[in-house]
Amino acid sequence: MKSAYELAMERLRKKDAEEGRVETPLTDEQRAAIAEARSLYAAKLAEAEILYKSKVSAAFDPAQLEELAENHRRDLARIHDDEERAVAKIRLKTKD
Repeated sequence: MKSAYELAMERLRKKDAEEGRVETPLTDEQRAAIAEARSLYAAKLAEAEILYKSKVSAAFDPAQLEELAENHRRDLARIHDDEERAVAKIRLKTKD
């Protein structure tokens, strides 16, 4: 018996085929580039976290803490978006 995941994946593949989308496997170069990009953005996230904690430890004003938290959320969202765009760009590159 197929799991719910397998059934959902079959439906998605069928829908993609009906819409003309073709699944192309990633090349080794693309896999390596994606791994490198993910590593780079993991480092950026770690750096942002360290900077945020450093700033929070020096702040005492609740308004300033709230502003730091909001800026941190915005920075994390930007880093995640940048990562997803970088990975999507790599995925779109075709073999030459």
